[in-house]
Parts: sequence; C-alpha cells; structure tokens
Amino acid sequence: MNRMRTILLWSLCFLVIAAGAAFAAEKGGVLRVAVIDEPPTLDQHVVTSDLTTMIAQHIFEGLYTFDSKYSPVPLLVKSEEMKDDGKTAVLTLREGVKFHNGKELDAEDVLASMERWGKFGARGPVLFSNLEKVEATGKYEVTLTFKAPFAPWKNLLAFMNGGPVIYPKDVASGAEKTPITPEQYIGTGPYKFAERNPGRYIKLVRNEEYTARTEAADGYAGKREALFDEIRFIPVPDVGTRVNGVKAGDYDYAEQILGDLFDSLKEDPSVVTTVNQGANQGMMFFNSREGVLKVNSKLRQALQAAVNMEPVLQSAIGPAELWKASGSFMPESTLWYSKAGLDRFSANNPELAKKLAKEAGYNGEKITLMASTSYKFHYDSTLVIVKQLQAAGFNIDHQIYDWATLISKRGDPAQWDIFFTHHGFVPDPILYTFMSESYPGWWITETKRALAAEFAGTLDAAKRKAVWDKIQALVYEEVPVMKTGDHFTYDIYSPKVQGLSASSLIWPKFWGVSFGK
Repeated sequence: MNRMRTILLWSLCFLVIAAGAAFAAEKGGVLRVAVIDEPPTLDQHVVTSDLTTMIAQHIFEGLYTFDSKYSPVPLLVKSEEMKDDGKTAVLTLREGVKFHNGKELDAEDVLASMERWGKFGARGPVLFSNLEKVEATGKYEVTLTFKAPFAPWKNLLAFMNGGPVIYPKDVASGAEKTPITPEQYIGTGPYKFAERNPGRYIKLVRNEEYTARTEAADGYAGKREALFDEIRFIPVPDVGTRVNGVKAGDYDYAEQILGDLFDSLKEDPSVVTTVNQGANQGMMFFNSREGVLKVNSKLRQALQAAVNMEPVLQSAIGPAELWKASGSFMPESTLWYSKAGLDRFSANNPELAKKLAKEAGYNGEKITLMASTSYKFHYDSTLVIVKQLQAAGFNIDHQIYDWATLISKRGDPAQWDIFFTHHGFVPDPILYTFMSESYPGWWITETKRALAAEFAGTLDAAKRKAVWDKIQALVYEEVPVMKTGDHFTYDIYSPKVQGLSASSLIWPKFWGVSFGK
C-alpha cells in the first residue's frame, strides 16, 4: 500500500509539473515592458542604440546570430561554404521564410539590405571596406568575395546592434542614411510591428506565420517562439515609476534600474531581479573631425590624465558588485583581455593634465560635452567627470539632452567635442563602434587604419590578439574614446513572467517567454 501511495504521489507530482510547464508555454497575454525612453527609430542599420535593438530584435533578423557562448551561428542562413582559401563565402538561405508582408525572403532582399548597411550603416563600412563584392548568385544564394581573408566577417553579420538585419528589397533599396519609417518596419521575426503611439507605447504583435528554426533555443540562436499576443514597450523615464509599476502590476518588466536599489530589490518577493550578462562600458567619444580636440592627441591625453574613474562608477552605478574600474576594452574571461595602455587609465593626475594641456597649446577654449538624462548613469557619470575636468583647468560646457536629441546632434561634428554613451559587450573587438570610421567621433588615422587592416586580415587567433594589444595601446595614446570602466545593468520583472532566467545576454529578449501562474 505504501509503495502504491508513493507511486501515486510521484505520478501526481509529475502531472502537476508537466501541466505547469505546459501552461507556462501557453500563448496569450500582453507583456508590458517599461523602458527608459522612446527610441528615435527601430531602423537597425543606422542606429546603435541599445534601446532600439532591444525592441527591434523581435521584428528583424539577420543572416547570423549568437548562441549562449557568443559564437556566430546561422539564423536566416541555412548553410555556408568557404572557398579560395577563405576569400569567398557562399551563403545558402533558408527557403520559405516570409516577411511580415507575406513576401518570401530571397537573395535580392539580402543583397539590397547589405548594400544599404554597407554604405550607410554604423558598422557596415567595417565589413564592406574588406569586400571585393557581394552578389546574389542564386534565388537563395549570396556570395561574399573578400579582398583578402577577413576573420571577423561572421561576427559582423551576427551582431544585431547597428547590424545587417534583412529588410524587403523594396524597403532597403530605396533607403539611405535617413532612418526608415514605421510603415517600413517589415522583418521576418517572431513579432510584427503594429503601432507606435508617441509617448505611450510601441506595440508588437505575434507573427502567426513565423518560420522558426528547429534547433533548441540557445542564447539568441535556435527556435524562437512568440508566446505573447502583444508586447508593449512603454517609455517610463522615471526609474521610481518603473520600479513601483512592476510592484503594482502596471508593468511586467522594467529595464535599467538604479544601483542603489539593488540590495533592497533582491530581497523583495514582489519582483525578480536579473543581472544582465556582458559588461557595459561607459564611454566618452572625442570629436576627431572638428573643434578643439581635432587630431590633438596631447590635449586628449590631458583630459584622460585628469580623471579618476572610481568615484565616477561609485556615483553612477552604486553597489561595488555592479561595477569594476577596468581599463581593458575586453573582459578577462575572453582571449582578448589586454593590459596594453592601462597605465594611462584612471590616472587621477590633475597636475599631469595641466602640464599636457599646456604642451598642447590649450588656452581655456570651451569644450562641449554632451550627455543624456534618458540613461541616468550617463548623466551621473558626467557630473563627476565634469567636476574633475574643471578642477584640472578645463572649460567644460556640459550640455544635457534626451537620448533622441543627443543621437541627432552627435551626427553633426560642429555641435560637440565630447559625447557620453555606453557600449555593450561585443564578442569580437572589431565590433566596437570606435573601430568604424563612420561612427560619430570619426577616428581615422594612418596607424589605426594599418592596425585595423592587419587585425581583420589575420586568421590566426594568437596573432590577432597581438594586434589587438597594439590597437588598445593606440586608443590610450590617440584617445578617440575614454572608457569609464565596466558595469553590469540589472532589470526587474514580475514573478509571473516565466522563461527569462537564461534570457539576458546582451539585450533582454522576449521570445520563448510567457506568463505562468
């Protein structure tokens, strides 16, 4: 009897667990995501905003994506063949994949999208400067011919942020640098763009005709399943409102929560905290095209010498477990970690700064530094940095804007000398925006170009690492950017949201996620 009772109890438990798992995967409901602001556009080709990418990745897809180990794997590509000792890549596309307008994806869509991205995209020129040509060599076949073997090509195609997502040909072929409009937000992803209600929400709806991959979900790779009827991304600039909204049930997920709330929220049963994998890096981009900092490395070195990054991170991020004053652009967990140039990181030496500024011929000219309140840690970081720079004798004009305005202004070199932003984790250093000559800041020097070409054309991993050491050392010498350190963001969500535990790699994603009971 006892044995039968035990068997019965285990059977009931199994049924309950199975039923719960099945229910958790049921379709339905509206996921309400509180985001820090309203993105200026969802056009992935021309914008590198993390906020844009978090939303757009549900609508648009690329040829490749990253798995949980940050290895590039096929998404819209079915298979690939390398020829000519690595100089030719023949990509075969998946058949039967449909855009949200019902048209089947083919090689002409890929060609038009890549050509637009290569000419006007934030990261496209990095790839296209190494390409001889891109051709549609069959209805479902695209061939890339490189000038020489180019090691990071697949990483560039897999990186969503400012990346080569595929639009229909009639959208991509008519588009230039100006972002496409909402009626052109047509992708192949698990959710479709439905509505933009300015100031209130961006609404996505399930793509009922989505053609998913069959592999198990793994990072951003594998099967993508849209379980919600709708996802609404709601701009909520005030962090307190985002937090209280999740607690009250007004929102189901909220991003970018303040560090000083971390300890209390970890113990709060009404929310779940999730620390996003992959460190973010605060970065100050220097204008290399116009103004007082143009090709004046000595003055840039002076600014770099004045700053102590620890109080910057303490003020902007908060709890020590959420930041690290590290000057390496790649984390220690990667083969790219480098100590090159780190003697210049966080020097905290205002006297050296004054000496270098004098040698540079600086006479108190105004230096315009732009930051945004849309990302609170941007604003908080610059408050401390500006004080340190002013104390070292620099005339800093601290200009504050919302994120959309800053993005607009940074495209005009006449309007700024420095702007503050942040950069997420990248699996290959070639993906850093400062490596692109078209990204605002426009770092273009002969030494940088030569090293970038050597880095891209070297297939041997150890040799590529040695070149990256030289590039990082050059960053600290020419100072196209100044890194504040590493920090980890965290978000919160309602306990009823299921499937997010392994979801947050670089940007949180909401396919494969549902409501549970």
